[in-house]
Amino acid sequence: MHIGITAPLPPEPPAVVPDPALLAAEAERLGFESYWHQEHIVSPVMHVGREPNYFPSGHVAGYVDPLISLARASAATSRIKLGTAVIIMPERHPIALAKETATLDLFSGGRLLLGVGTGWLEPEMRIMGGNFARRWAQTRESIEVLKKLWTLDQAEHRGEFYDFPPVRSEPKPAQRPHPPVLLGGTATERALGRVAQVADGWVPHSVTPEQVAWGKRTLARLAAAAGRDPARIEISAFVQKADAALARQFRDAGAARLVIIAAHTGSADAARLQYCAVARELL
Repeated sequence: MHIGITAPLPPEPPAVVPDPALLAAEAERLGFESYWHQEHIVSPVMHVGREPNYFPSGHVAGYVDPLISLARASAATSRIKLGTAVIIMPERHPIALAKETATLDLFSGGRLLLGVGTGWLEPEMRIMGGNFARRWAQTRESIEVLKKLWTLDQAEHRGEFYDFPPVRSEPKPAQRPHPPVLLGGTATERALGRVAQVADGWVPHSVTPEQVAWGKRTLARLAAAAGRDPARIEISAFVQKADAALARQFRDAGAARLVIIAAHTGSADAARLQYCAVARELL
């Protein structure tokens, strides 16, 4: 089982995470398999929520842009995989996203792991022009557009949310046929059915080994029903606790990758200490 780590969750605004070039280089030096960034594009000032993603003030964490951050990380590393967990698909136009991700994958030497999701913060999505009520349908169509633009010399699309004539999108990604698309979602039949339809992997957050084991069995059944090879759909479980015994449980449950969510900090030194502690426990 691979072990990855995220950039630290950002502290209360206006502070931001430390330089991703420093963090990714340290993660690679310590032996982590992958380095990840999360996303919120904008936080509505007047929106106060109770979700765990909020600070007591009502702020959503001030994430840096994940693709720009991973581009900076790629220049400071040579082996570690670079992941998003997750890009909020209804908030990004897939033509621009196809260009950005293909460029990042090309220049990093094929190291991109594209985690995507439907999003949960309705005010943010409405500000960004996404259709919250139809966010899964929009996400599914966006993934379809990405795969066309990544793989075809001339791509055309006529859909509910995106419509364009034949176009060329260059460069193509280094990975063939394209970077893996990993879909976020809860441990439910509905969410796993979506993974089985369109994704190369499942990215559950804050799950237990028992939920991963159930998800592995459910994905096998749903993928087979969809005519796909279940072995080609991997599970990357994101958790906050770095514990060797727990990691073994996730491995035995069928997780291909365990990613530790680094705690809130705006200090590079504090982030390095976190990374070293996780490495001592798990690597």
